[in-house]
Amino acid sequence: MSSSEDDVPLVRANGRANPTPPSAKSNGQSSTNGELDPGVSVRFGAVQNEDVKMEDADEDAHGVSKRKSRASIDQKKSYAEPDSSDEDDQPLSKRRRTSVKHEDPETDDDVPLALNGRKLPKASETAIGESSDSDMPIERKLSASCKERHQAGRSQKTSQWCQKEQADDKSSVKKMKADTGALKKGRGKVKAESAEAEDEEDEYRWWDDPAKGDGTKKWTTLEHNGVVFPPPYEPLPKNVKLKYDGVPVTLHPDAEEVAGFFGSMLNSTHNVENPVFQKNFFRDFKDIIKKTGGAKDSQGNKVEIKEFTKCDFKTIFEFYDAQREEKRNLPAAEKKALKAKRDEDEAIYQYCMWDGRKQKVGNFRVEPPSLFRGRGEHPKTGHVKTRVQPEQITINVGKEATVPPPPPGHNWKEVKHDQEGTWLAMWQENINGNYKYVMLAANSDVKGQSDFKKFEKARELKEYIDKIRKDYQKNLKNDLMVERQKATAVYLIDQFALRAGNEKGEDEAETVGCCSLKYENISLKPPCTVVFDFLGKDSIRFYDEVQVDPQVFKNLKIFKKAPKKNGDEVFDRLTTSALNKHLQNYMPGLTAKVFRTYNASFTMSNLLQGMKATGTIIEKVKAYNDANRKVAILCNHKRTVTAGHANAMEKMSERIKGLRYQKWRLKMQMLDLEPNLKKKKGAAFFERDEDLDKEWIKEHQAFLVEEQTQKIKKKFEKDNEKRVADGEKEMKVSELNERLEVVGEMKKKFEKENKSGKVEAEGRGPTVEKLEAQITKLDQRVDTMSVQAQDKEDNKEVALGTSKINYIDPRLTVVFSKKFNVPIERFFSKALREKFEWAIKSVDEDWEF
Repeated sequence: MSSSEDDVPLVRANGRANPTPPSAKSNGQSSTNGELDPGVSVRFGAVQNEDVKMEDADEDAHGVSKRKSRASIDQKKSYAEPDSSDEDDQPLSKRRRTSVKHEDPETDDDVPLALNGRKLPKASETAIGESSDSDMPIERKLSASCKERHQAGRSQKTSQWCQKEQADDKSSVKKMKADTGALKKGRGKVKAESAEAEDEEDEYRWWDDPAKGDGTKKWTTLEHNGVVFPPPYEPLPKNVKLKYDGVPVTLHPDAEEVAGFFGSMLNSTHNVENPVFQKNFFRDFKDIIKKTGGAKDSQGNKVEIKEFTKCDFKTIFEFYDAQREEKRNLPAAEKKALKAKRDEDEAIYQYCMWDGRKQKVGNFRVEPPSLFRGRGEHPKTGHVKTRVQPEQITINVGKEATVPPPPPGHNWKEVKHDQEGTWLAMWQENINGNYKYVMLAANSDVKGQSDFKKFEKARELKEYIDKIRKDYQKNLKNDLMVERQKATAVYLIDQFALRAGNEKGEDEAETVGCCSLKYENISLKPPCTVVFDFLGKDSIRFYDEVQVDPQVFKNLKIFKKAPKKNGDEVFDRLTTSALNKHLQNYMPGLTAKVFRTYNASFTMSNLLQGMKATGTIIEKVKAYNDANRKVAILCNHKRTVTAGHANAMEKMSERIKGLRYQKWRLKMQMLDLEPNLKKKKGAAFFERDEDLDKEWIKEHQAFLVEEQTQKIKKKFEKDNEKRVADGEKEMKVSELNERLEVVGEMKKKFEKENKSGKVEAEGRGPTVEKLEAQITKLDQRVDTMSVQAQDKEDNKEVALGTSKINYIDPRLTVVFSKKFNVPIERFFSKALREKFEWAIKSVDEDWEF
């Protein structure tokens, strides 16, 4: 094709020809003439004063409805996906709109839990055991030998749940209890299985079991004990009140509770000083005050609360802050006792019986009422999250199982027996209309299979990626506008890890993805530079300045051609559902989301293959984090620099400085033992670092004295607690004073050193050799802390956890751990080690993504 072929008319979707687009010639400049190659990013180059946050925890999703910029649609038309692809050739205004399918509420990255305001989704569509992008049975991935071995093993397991207690089969029930640790129905409480059964479960390697994971029926028998509700509100003391215009006011407990939501978080300035947060809170607060009878002063006179600026929550904050401080200062033994009591009370909710196997439940606690915070610049931040009542909760159990009883005086909204769902309970929250689900824990078989299938789906994309890339490169010049837009969108998703994007309602955050990019979200800088600037998922700002293929640059220029203006969509002939339907022609279950997982894992895999991690454990961990950071940047996993970051870095710097001070003291002690060492080693060896001036030394010495004092006091308290626990008498205060004499001696020693400029040798039998050995150890500690400080500074604006947990195949982290002899505990917490047990136990250092 000639160089001028890009100027030929594009055929509109309705068959008519577009006007000839303006010439997109590069004026003789190639993409490599003084520019970066296509696909190279200079992300974050122009971001200033960002106030966004990306957390490692579960990511909240928002509802989906029509995009603002779409043309209005006749509600009588069908919303079903068209049977043929002919409709793709129609202008968007003439095409039928398609709804976005619900996907896995736990693992899906791009699709919210529920369509705001629409009917309850089918449980099968939100099942974590079979996510929407996992159509491939697990057995394709597993060997025949594993299949035979584990089928034989499973035939020996007869664990079942006793569903009925009938007099005529008591003997069989007892036998089942003895053989399999079955749980007695009784009052609906789940009792612990026998140790033998638990040991057997520990050996169950579901990832090697080809019989699990296919089909739509997720369970045969299911029994659990429901959910844990938050405690009821405890009214504030009479002397703790909201002040309005300087006057203490009395509120109904419901309104007082909401005032407490705001008052208790005055230290969270990021939220309470946000005008949107204030506006939404005050609107809800006034409504609740009105519904509960209004506010009154001490004389019983009605007080009209009209202006937020006249509200004084300081007294409430001081009360709750004192409670928090009191809780922090509780003795360790009391904290341990409280935790043990809470665990005992919640023990029956922590496990369920799923097809006869004991499985841990994840989030069995109902969220307490509070103020909604949201992420990024969410328009609903500050609204009141109301208390969830049993009448709002739907329970999912087996037909023969005992339904967990609701709190006295209440009823469940509904009881279901949905064997296609993997949720145990669900309810709809009032802020965004999203559905909250009680699921199995991350280390459960079902949840683990979902993760396994997700990463296997990403690995499978390796077999198709070359064909996909070849086709979209070809279709970048397609005569049909809709095909050219598809190819351009797939290029951007593949090369720059953009999310596909979904339609938003008017009351939701104005976030976009690739398919919903607006005119103003893209800036073009000839010859081939594209600047993306938009709010992505969770209102996290995406800013990236990238070099693209010359044809992609020309296409984007055409897609932005007049009469388009701000607010208009760049890909006006493309929807997320149409794009995913197109991708599934290449590979079953392929969606735009799979590209992010694939590219993140593939990037990490390539980085690990070329890595030569050496040195200490800390240095190896930093090498891993450096690779993880590149993936996080690729996926736009950013976070706001925390308020405590500067303080934390200062503390680390002071600790390093303190170690250097200790080194200098040790050197001075060497001179105390052998004054002639100054000639042998040279005066420079014994010189004090310039930043360790006399003023700093005095401040640091005072810090060391106070630190030692606190250590002695805490040790004294701990020893007393142990003595009380053992039935012995507490030590007297005189014992503490005797211990503190060491601090007095330390203080005197520092004062003497400051006057004389000399440091006397310390310790038992001090020698120059011993002191040199101590200096060597301090050098190592300084190096280690310096590496840690640099790592912390490098990660201040990047959220490593999200990519490590959700996008990088955990088996790659295991490979790094085994290849470079770094304990897996350095990368995965205890909870994550349980979640990724399948990854830890299934690969060795030679495994490849």
